[in-house]
Amino acid sequence: MRLQQLLSYVRRAVDDYKMIKEGDVIAVGISGGKDSLTLLYALAQLRRFYPEHYELKAISVNLGYEIDYTAIRELCDKLQVELTIVPTQIAEIVFDIRKESNPCSLCAKLRKGAFNDAAKSLGCNKIAYAHHKDDVIETLLMSLVFEGRIHTFSPVTYLDRTDLTLIRPLLYVNECDVRGFANKYTLPVFRNPCPADGATKREDAAEWIRNWDKAAPGVRDRLFRAVLSGVIPEWRLPGEPGTSAVDETVK
Repeated sequence: MRLQQLLSYVRRAVDDYKMIKEGDVIAVGISGGKDSLTLLYALAQLRRFYPEHYELKAISVNLGYEIDYTAIRELCDKLQVELTIVPTQIAEIVFDIRKESNPCSLCAKLRKGAFNDAAKSLGCNKIAYAHHKDDVIETLLMSLVFEGRIHTFSPVTYLDRTDLTLIRPLLYVNECDVRGFANKYTLPVFRNPCPADGATKREDAAEWIRNWDKAAPGVRDRLFRAVLSGVIPEWRLPGEPGTSAVDETVK
């Protein structure tokens, strides 16, 4: 995927759900993966011509692993975005002290807390997550299978506990296109050092969808259209009746 196409998808999502307003200071969570680096690149480039002026901050929450941030810093310098690295002992807490059998839930909660605190300390009023279209439908499927409800995360969510607004500008972008963009523009992606990486319910959901899409081509797009249909209140476009927001700080 070329930058122009990526920006068209991102701007459409930003415009559809009114994600960015004049004067916003937006923190982008940088994990080192293709998704977060693509989001950072897109928002940095969109900033050049978007009619609503905004600032960007890049924040990476280090879980306690040895990571070389040199290439990430070079990218942030190129994009003229300040990078803040937040050191934590989350990995030690989750794996060594708590010895969690299901580590992802606690890790996510601690990581989000550290990220939100850093965003507030930097003067941000919004935070941006790099969830893409595949994440949307995988979350929908997990909610159906494991919770028995029709739900997925929202394009825009106000977090009243922290007074931050969470936005997801990549929600119209396919994961395969994110991967293609990261490869084409040689983004400095590094492998997630977490020992639980690749062994989650989300990976199971992704595999189910891949298999269904092979058996009945178009399943992926039909699932996403179902989300866009408005059956989930948070996905109704602004101005439509019934729109609401849910605080995701504890999810």
